[in-house]
Amino acid sequence: MIDERALISRILQGDRQAFRLLITQHERLVAHMVARVVKHDEEREELCQDVFMRVFDKIGDFNYQSKLSTWIATIAYRLAINHLRKQKMSFLDMPEEERFTDLFVEERNPAAILEEEDSDGIVLKLVDKLPPQYKMVLLLYHVEGMRYDEIGEITGMPEGTVKSYLFRARTLLKDKVIKYLGKEELL
Repeated sequence: MIDERALISRILQGDRQAFRLLITQHERLVAHMVARVVKHDEEREELCQDVFMRVFDKIGDFNYQSKLSTWIATIAYRLAINHLRKQKMSFLDMPEEERFTDLFVEERNPAAILEEEDSDGIVLKLVDKLPPQYKMVLLLYHVEGMRYDEIGEITGMPEGTVKSYLFRARTLLKDKVIKYLGKEELL
């Protein structure tokens, strides 16, 4: 794996192969960031492309005060959130807990559910139904392995808010999985 500074230097010198390498190294992160906020495949694909176009345009502004992956994730996060705002969806409005239950509970037999899907698939579907800010914090922490301060830098949230969202998201998810399956031992 090439050093970040060397990779950026090569990109700034016009090395297309270096930029392709940057895309390869970070495409999973960008796809996760965008997919957790935007639901439609075409829109996600276009936004991922937009993220890398923005990275290419702004790579000269990268100042090495954070990791390159954090900087790229920040761009992906902001573009996805801006996309939501353009769709006139309210990102920061926190729904009341009572309204969340309608999103998660279906009247089905837990045994039948387990025959249809594995528990990981169920959990992923429930995670997708979390509000965008919860999904994003869970994704960055558990999937991308980022620290609280890195998540705060990406999302613009104070570290305490990141911790709070992570706690709320875990609690909400656990409650909903238990309710959905009717079995706590699956967690």
